[in-house]
Amino acid sequence: MRILVSGAGVAGPVLAYWLTRHGFSVTVVERAPSPRRTGGHAVDLFRPAMDVSEKMGVLPLVEERATGTRRMTVHREGVRRPVRVDLSRIFGAASDRHVEIMRDDLSEIYYDAARDDVEYLFDESVTGISPDGEVRFEHGAPRRFDLVVGADGLHSNVRRLAFGDESRYSTFTGAYLGVLALPNASGLDGELHMHVGVGRTAGMYGARHLDDARALFLFRSEHEPACHHHDVPRQKQLLRRAFDGLHPDVDGWLDELDRTPAFYFDSITQLRMDSWSRGRVTLVGDAGYCPGPAVGGSTSVAVVGAYVLAGELARAGGDHERAFPAYERAMAEYVHGSRAAALSAARTLIPTSRLGVHGLAQGARLVAALPAGPGRALLRVATRTARVHDSVTVDDYPPSPTAPRAR
Repeated sequence: MRILVSGAGVAGPVLAYWLTRHGFSVTVVERAPSPRRTGGHAVDLFRPAMDVSEKMGVLPLVEERATGTRRMTVHREGVRRPVRVDLSRIFGAASDRHVEIMRDDLSEIYYDAARDDVEYLFDESVTGISPDGEVRFEHGAPRRFDLVVGADGLHSNVRRLAFGDESRYSTFTGAYLGVLALPNASGLDGELHMHVGVGRTAGMYGARHLDDARALFLFRSEHEPACHHHDVPRQKQLLRRAFDGLHPDVDGWLDELDRTPAFYFDSITQLRMDSWSRGRVTLVGDAGYCPGPAVGGSTSVAVVGAYVLAGELARAGGDHERAFPAYERAMAEYVHGSRAAALSAARTLIPTSRLGVHGLAQGARLVAALPAGPGRALLRVATRTARVHDSVTVDDYPPSPTAPRAR
């Protein structure tokens, strides 16, 4: 059985790995000319995604590539004295199992896990999908597949072709995310510097194996500005305007906008679809159920979704009419919970009042200062994210005994 997966970010390679382990023939198509090696921005893997990574045999590599961020300094707008926090205690309280890792590092680990058993087509994209499985490509000749999976992110091309315009399913949460790479002039090693004001939060962090650093920007906007997700000059203009005057440090980070080798900007948008499947096509990860970049644990949801989709296809013997509904049922509670957690996290990370700014800093300090037991209990009561991820249970889908062995 031949399956086409569009997207070689995180969900695509995980799905390809498990599909091959279940005996399916997999082709992955990716618009980028090669696997990304720039590091990307930091993402979180919570317990269920860590469990999937362990089943894949790549958990030691994931832990080796962790950012190593252990400390946080929070500067509140208009307040001279910063708050210093031990992040390792907060992470330990938030989840039974957690790693922060650069997104492109994670993608590379998953890609390497099965690249010799999967056909990868880089610098290519899908332009058409017929009901009988014929797929047209931007550059290559048409080919026929039994199933097509969109793992191509929030602005999924496969979703547009199979389900229609993105605006029918996207819900703007009222916030934006920006990330840029910049020189690690401060020599950050295991530390996150944050500046928080009403409606805006900026931070700078490094990773122990990277020469440069990343600046992260989160800000609120009552209205979604007219800005295409490929309009980089307009995105940089919005970012400068949103963070004007927050702090001289932040001004310095923004000075790197016109020199940065890596820049990401997007609205924090949730995808809400009644079904992620139509005919021979289904969606996985952000393409089908993005809870909101940077706030909803979308990377963990994508990893688990890819594992479940492959497992349900194997369990149904490749019968997508049985497998796709089973996949959606298995993921429904997790997806709904991650959406709610994302909205809660956004309210906390981007405070809407001075009281919220004070609460963010003092709450982090209180959790870090308490003994492990009370700290964990307080955090579980105060946030939904930990409860959502730690409560997830995933079925075991044993790989086919005749499939390629994991390396």
